[in-house]
Amino acid sequence: MSVVTRFAPSPTGELHLGSAYSARVAWQRAREAGGRFLVRIEDTDIRRCRREYETAMLEDLRWLGLDWDGEVRRQSDHFADYGRVLDELDGRGLIYPCFCTRADIAREIAAASSAPHGAPHGPDGPLYPGTCRPLSNEERRRRVADGVEFCMRLDAARAAEQAGPYAFVDETQGRIEGQPLLMGDFVIARKDTPTSYHLAVTVDDHLQGVTLVTRGEDLLPSTHVHGLLQKLLGYAAPQYAHHRLLTDPTGRRFAKRDKDLTIRALREAGKTPREVFALIDAFPVSA
Repeated sequence: MSVVTRFAPSPTGELHLGSAYSARVAWQRAREAGGRFLVRIEDTDIRRCRREYETAMLEDLRWLGLDWDGEVRRQSDHFADYGRVLDELDGRGLIYPCFCTRADIAREIAAASSAPHGAPHGPDGPLYPGTCRPLSNEERRRRVADGVEFCMRLDAARAAEQAGPYAFVDETQGRIEGQPLLMGDFVIARKDTPTSYHLAVTVDDHLQGVTLVTRGEDLLPSTHVHGLLQKLLGYAAPQYAHHRLLTDPTGRRFAKRDKDLTIRALREAGKTPREVFALIDAFPVSA
């Protein structure tokens, strides 16, 4: 099977050294295997994503010599793909509307924290407590008709029951048994888009034939969610290579706020692509 990798930035800022490192990892894996390297723009957050950042990111990748195969897939152009999958999950009774505000969720978590067993936690902190899960269909329709804002969540327990056991393979850690409840009833679609990161990335990897997902180790918990969706939807699971994260000497991860370490800033400072990659190689990776 031909290796197909992808680099999928979100255009909410300029490309920085950490993202360039991730892009190079994916590009090298594809090129070394004679495979394909894809670029995808994850711009479903229509309030924060900007087209000028997308343009700048693509220019930076070209300047670095990280060429890609085929057209760039922009997620905002494919909401219909995600909507069809969302309809399928809805028809199977696996999603429900959540009308909770952040303040509502915080209050529920605080109340649960005082209970004997405390509030359930995931990799990013307390999990959504499932407040809206037991609402009747009549109550849901009433709130929607009244214009109450909502998102859609996956009923993780019901999804786990339908999916059954699953696993995925990471090149470093080997076979990992899926934990479908790891992130609780996560958001699968938002009020202004028929998708979320988790749904869109799962659908896109399937439609684009991605066989090897290279990404930072911070996203390993999300792979449990993506594996669950793959099993539910009958998608073949790609192989994963969760690489360590590029950090500064203090161990802090690079971010888009590091304006002096964006590829654009380094270009304007007179650096060459070779010098930028040498700079990347000089920084430590997370332990």
